[in-house]
Amino acid sequence: MEERNVPCGEDRLPGEVVEIYRQAEPREVVSCYTRPLPGGHPAAKKPVTGGKKKQSKKGLWIFLACFAVFLLAVAAVTALTYVWARDHSTDDLYEYFTEKHEDSHPPKEVEIPRFPYGQGVRLAVGQTHGDALTPQEIYSRVNPSVVAVLSRRGDRASVGSGVIFTADGYVITNYHVVEGGQTCTVMLSTGYQYEAKYVAGDRNYDLAILKMETADLPAAEFLDSDLLTVGDPAYAIGNPMGYELLGTMTDGIISAVDREVEVDGRYMNLIQTNAALNTGNSGGPLVNCYGQVVGINVIKLNSPYSTVEGLGFAIPTAVMRRVVNDLLTYGEVKPEPLLGVSVAKVATQAAEGVWGLEVVELVEDGAADRAGVRVGDWLLSADGVPLTVSNDLLRVRRTHYLGEEMELVLWRGGEELRVTLELTQSAAE
Repeated sequence: MEERNVPCGEDRLPGEVVEIYRQAEPREVVSCYTRPLPGGHPAAKKPVTGGKKKQSKKGLWIFLACFAVFLLAVAAVTALTYVWARDHSTDDLYEYFTEKHEDSHPPKEVEIPRFPYGQGVRLAVGQTHGDALTPQEIYSRVNPSVVAVLSRRGDRASVGSGVIFTADGYVITNYHVVEGGQTCTVMLSTGYQYEAKYVAGDRNYDLAILKMETADLPAAEFLDSDLLTVGDPAYAIGNPMGYELLGTMTDGIISAVDREVEVDGRYMNLIQTNAALNTGNSGGPLVNCYGQVVGINVIKLNSPYSTVEGLGFAIPTAVMRRVVNDLLTYGEVKPEPLLGVSVAKVATQAAEGVWGLEVVELVEDGAADRAGVRVGDWLLSADGVPLTVSNDLLRVRRTHYLGEEMELVLWRGGEELRVTLELTQSAAE
């Protein structure tokens, strides 16, 4: 993963292995390929042995003097490079280091050749799993579905990862991996490469869909991330440092299941993990102990002021399912409806044997307010789904579009009431 995808950030020197990010400012994790950096030192000549002792000492002094000059030169070049990189850093995915840094950049359109959406393809996200697998079994099952994604723009390119989710070549990756790209190549774990076309993507959700013209590919299995709990084992598979370390797996746990993180001025609810994420992991899968994808790796946190380890984040499949299926069907993400109600995070007891989510706030003239819901009510179910945590209500909301209705069962004054919410307002508003 890399700072701002592909950029060597303000505090990062070109060629560094470890990314440095601003404190409390997450960045996408994608690798950058530009002009090769000058490198390589001429091999030192083997000193000649033998001869008079005086000549030997003279040669030693000459060698030490040359070595000292060499060290001074390296120090000077390093200092100049740091100053140059600091003053010529960029916050953009595709720009050279010689361009001035700007606080913000306009979004870049994806120019990759298109593949039509609306082909009846859907992302399937399951609700069940089998037995736990060993790390070796997980890698054997998932790695064939993980690809490297190379998005080119002129003689520059960004490199990230992706996940195959259909046997005929549909791939999920991060939008920032392909943003601004003109052509795209996908490399399988076997080393075979295919030119990919762009189906659709959404910058706010940071997801994009690609299509390879091939068949009989190993598709990954996806599980609803709402089933995760803190402490569950987690594995990340991807291509840290681009193509060089293709198919690398790291492990850890689920550190948080619903972490709100601000990324480039927008808020994302993400899975937090301490599985190591590095440059090039963007778009790769976060995998559970059953060999199922539960998220798409997107960012990591780092700081120029202190050492930060194990703070990686992934887009949860519970959110991704709706986004990806909207992109596949409509070519864009349809807005989610606004319910206009705030509830307690977990269910509490409303009466003997009755548990629900207590209503703590209502949006005036919102859907819940118009339906007659009141502060102090307990929501028992939505569309027949029992509500035990607030995420249950969000999960039901994600199944609805503007203009539809949602049925709520609530508890008030010792009795159950049924109300119908007319979903006419967008949550984006």
